[in-house]
Amino acid sequence: MDVLTRVDTDKAYSNLLLNQMLQKHKLERPDAGLATELVYGTIQRLNTIDHFLARFVAKGIHKLEPWVRSLLRLSFYQIYYLQRIPAHAAVNEAVNIAKKKGHQGISGMVNGVLRNVLRQKDALVIGEDGHAVRQISLLHSHPEWLVARWVRQYGEETTARMCEANNEAPHASARVNRMKRTREDMLGALAASGLDAAPSKLAPAGIVVKGGGNLALTPWYAEGEISVQDESSMLVAEAVSPRPGMRVLDCCSAPGGKTAHMAEKMGDNGTIVACDLHPHKEQLIRDQADRLGLSAIRTIVGDAEKLDAAFEAESFDCILLDAPCSGLGVIRRKPDLKWAKAETDIEDICGVQHAILESVHKLLKPGGILVYSTCTVERSENEGMIERFTREHPEFRLEPFPEGALPPELEAEGRRGMLQLLPHHFHSDGFFIARLRKG
Repeated sequence: MDVLTRVDTDKAYSNLLLNQMLQKHKLERPDAGLATELVYGTIQRLNTIDHFLARFVAKGIHKLEPWVRSLLRLSFYQIYYLQRIPAHAAVNEAVNIAKKKGHQGISGMVNGVLRNVLRQKDALVIGEDGHAVRQISLLHSHPEWLVARWVRQYGEETTARMCEANNEAPHASARVNRMKRTREDMLGALAASGLDAAPSKLAPAGIVVKGGGNLALTPWYAEGEISVQDESSMLVAEAVSPRPGMRVLDCCSAPGGKTAHMAEKMGDNGTIVACDLHPHKEQLIRDQADRLGLSAIRTIVGDAEKLDAAFEAESFDCILLDAPCSGLGVIRRKPDLKWAKAETDIEDICGVQHAILESVHKLLKPGGILVYSTCTVERSENEGMIERFTREHPEFRLEPFPEGALPPELEAEGRRGMLQLLPHHFHSDGFFIARLRKG
């Protein structure tokens, strides 16, 4: 309840705050799992929960004290969405918390609302009202403005599948450091430890682990044999495909996963200049390089929009711009993101992306490769941005992805030089990657 209240009132990041609270209270693993489910599940289903609660709260859910609103939301989530928690237990726990934190009037109101929910639970359904956007918004709990935008870009059926996938729990995935172990060898080590691991169907260096907990706490991570990374994100370094001895610029590098992947692909032979705007984020890149034993990575603090003043023109063989973006492809990992964003944010971030492209493209050698990527599904930030850039700079043309970089079902799209992954395609993050060659 405290986590949900602070996310609601202070706009705190749910993942960071939840991790802090779990460490503070040192819960056993099953209890920590339940707390995580309650926080993320309640945030994921927020507008649907509020839609139903509005029937039972006479003065309106948004007029309640924030902690009371959070208590009702997480209790409704347990009653309506979870199967294994007895309804009476959810109600009793909510009433007890209300008594401790509030007064008798509040606990009585909480009790009355939740018992009414129990009585009418079977009648709480999202009916068809002829308004597709509103129905998708409530059925899959996404803001109406976002659903309307995606319907215009992708159609109703794809939008519904995207929204549904965003409410699924992400699976654990890791990138194998193939300078130290083959993927097959790593899978064998995981299996020998009793973990259910399989090769990624999407990324050549990826593995997927079921029920393995936090892979960053394993000895394989500590020894630099794996890195925690989403499968979609792993395709970015595959698209850059840097060779040993090259000089590479990573414009917006933190926390350094793609930087390290490129260095591994180069056999740690060459130079990668990894840039980030913030000193504390630059340190994250250094930490990654140290853990993995990579010496090819050189970090700098700097504004990507001004990198053209920091380096000689045409001085890099490859450039990666993993651009700042709206992040609308990672909603399953950051469910509060969909409620925090506004439509105007997309226009603003497009201006930043274009400005960085205008700065860094000058630093690429003729014949060099520029890869532009985002973790969003928004077309104005993706295809639209690349179409604008190639129109303004005809010396750049789309270049097919390297052979073997993509699974067979994506090869046709890879030959176009642009790839848009949606969250339901491989149950990975929504991601966009464009590969350009300078003529």
